[in-house]
This record gives sequence, C-alpha cells and structure tokens, in this order.
Amino acid sequence: MTPDVKEIFAGEAPPAPAALAAKVRTLAPSMTRSMQRVAETVAGDPAGCAALTVTGLAERTGTSEATVVRTARLLGYPGYRDLRLALAGLAAHQQSGRAPAVTADIAVDDPIADVVAKLAYDEQQTLADTAAGLDTVQLGAAVSALAAAGRIDIYGVGASGLVAQDLHQKLLRIGLIAHAFSDPHLAVTNAVQLRAKDVAIAITHSGSTGDVIEPLRVAFERGATTVAITGRPDGPVSQYADQVLTTSTARESELRPAAMSSRTSQLLVVDCLFIGVAQRTYETAAPALAASYEALAHRHSPRGSQR
Repeated sequence: MTPDVKEIFAGEAPPAPAALAAKVRTLAPSMTRSMQRVAETVAGDPAGCAALTVTGLAERTGTSEATVVRTARLLGYPGYRDLRLALAGLAAHQQSGRAPAVTADIAVDDPIADVVAKLAYDEQQTLADTAAGLDTVQLGAAVSALAAAGRIDIYGVGASGLVAQDLHQKLLRIGLIAHAFSDPHLAVTNAVQLRAKDVAIAITHSGSTGDVIEPLRVAFERGATTVAITGRPDGPVSQYADQVLTTSTARESELRPAAMSSRTSQLLVVDCLFIGVAQRTYETAAPALAASYEALAHRHSPRGSQR
C-alpha cells in the first residue's frame, strides 16, 4: 500500500522558513482541495497569514480550523503556532530587499532574450527548492550505501533515463560498478541478480512509472538497498525505497513540460550523490578520476584532434 505523506515526513524537523514554498509545491498534488487552498494561501502571502489566528486563516481560505491544523502538520510543523512563526520568518526574508519574483510563463511570441531570462529564473528556483527540501539524512544514507555497494543498478525512462545515464557514467569514472537501464525487461532481469550490499536507484518524477517501479520492487525483495529520486514522495515508488530523495519542479506551462524542470532537479540530486560518494571513497576515486582524465586528454589536445 502506498505510504501516507504524513508518514513519509514523520520525524523530520520542521522546514526552515525559506523551504516552506518548496514544500508546498512538492506536496500540493497530494493534498485535498481544501488543504491546497490553505497551503497556497500561506505560501503566497506569508506576511498576511502570519498575523491570522487559526480561525482567521480558516475563514480566509473557506476551510475549517481542523483543515488548517492538518495542513500545518502535513507541511512538517507540529502545530499552527509553529507554522505562523515560519510565516513570519519568511515574510521578513522577503522584505529584506530581495528582487521581486519573475514570472516563468513563456509565451509563443516572447523574444528570445525573455525566454533566456525566464528559463534561467525558473531553473534557479527549481534548484533552490530542491536543495531546501532535500532530506540530508536520507541523502547521507544513500551515499553510504553507494560507497559500499558491490553493484549499482539505476532505472529511468524518458527524460529520467537521461539522468540515469548521467549518474551511471559519473560512478563509472570513480571506479564503481554501475549500470543504467531504460529497457524495463533488462532492468527486471538484472534486478533479480541483486543482493544485499548492492544498490538500486529509481528515477521517476511522477513516482508512478511502472517500468521503473517494477525493477525497484524486485531489487527491494532481493534485499538490495533501494533509493527513489522522485518529485512525488507519496507515490507508489516510495513503498519499495529505503531512502526517498525528493525533487522539486517548476510550474508547467504549454512550452515547458514537466520533463524539463524535473530533469534540472534530478541532476542536482545526482550530483549530490556523486560528490558524496567521491568524498567517501576519495582514496580510490581520486586516482580513478585522474586516470580517466589522462586517458581522454589526447582527444582534447590540438595534436590529438589532428590524428
């Protein structure tokens, strides 16, 4: 059975004020409509909501006090009082001179300079949201498992498959045995060979991609350590993951599908995993990286290009 969102975030420290908006964006699709209204209202107007009692916020959002309290808890706060304190901190941060937000909506007739500015802002926000919402305890556990792994399998399809390939080639360059699979049949037939001390990683923004979930389930049942990199921590993939690393994505638009923004945040998590593993295995990783650079150096030199 798919784990409840509340269970996934149980035991975590309340998010920092700056992480509140990121958490709202991540969890909103899993909320009821009434809870979404509360979450979007507090993220959109932290200063105004920080001055409201629980009754006042319920009235403003057309919900109930119980819904307000449940929303606060789902966002990671013990109660409404803690949420109000975070809202006050977020309001102070926003009023400290930060530039106003830029809209990321891209119109079909936008000049290319505007497209560049909007995409740059959008990706910057996506990276900031992912960093703010990333559980470093689970990230550390995933790094430890990878550093000690006998073998690493990575599953991803579509845009997530490109991210899986990126992690695969990074791990190879520091001497680890890694494989990336976008073919679901190959993924499953290889997953049955995994054992304890091996690691399987599933990359899926939706958290419900069957071609990725199936091999992760098989790896989980074989005793391998399993990791999910997903934008939906309440999705089906999480029930087979020992560690869940949550990504954030920018709001979709007609010209910017989810695959674009999800790839940005997934690549950040991949880089965090890679750097963490390289740190843990530095004595072997550094020589391996040096050897790979040396092996390719002649291909980048003027003399090598003339051969």
